[in-house]
Amino acid sequence: MNQKLDEIDACQQRITDALDRLAKTVEARTDGGAAETELAELRQMLEDEKTANSQLEDRLKTQAAKRTALEEEIEALREQNAESASRLDAELQSLRRANRQLRDNNAALRDANKTGVGEPHLINKSMMAELEALRAERKADRAETSAILASLTAAIDGAATGGAAAPEDA
Repeated sequence: MNQKLDEIDACQQRITDALDRLAKTVEARTDGGAAETELAELRQMLEDEKTANSQLEDRLKTQAAKRTALEEEIEALREQNAESASRLDAELQSLRRANRQLRDNNAALRDANKTGVGEPHLINKSMMAELEALRAERKADRAETSAILASLTAAIDGAATGGAAAPEDA
């Protein structure tokens, strides 16, 4: 952006120089025909510089707008990624707590069965529930791995294309 401002400053300086030359030429020339030709050339140069300056300012505004839009998009993606990671973490923690409790209950049922107090069909139901919970935990682990892989892939793609960096807390 500083480069664009430097270019605008340079254009403004050239316009000022052209105006100074124009004023000097008008004062120094007594020959009407040559002065008119040079004056027309200087006016054309001045118009060209004004046009170039205007185009540079337009491009600078366009680039600034694009940059702002990209920054907003990146921030929205970061927030979305942080929310997703937070939800996934909460779900995984809840699933793991439930599985620990289920394993503890099954252990208590097995101990009760050893002493002859438990009922075998309840133990079988409990074991089936524990197996299902373990399968669900495995699926959750795979989902977590997929989410991490997606974040890493996005970061690598962004780095390879020179684009925006992926969120750090993926």
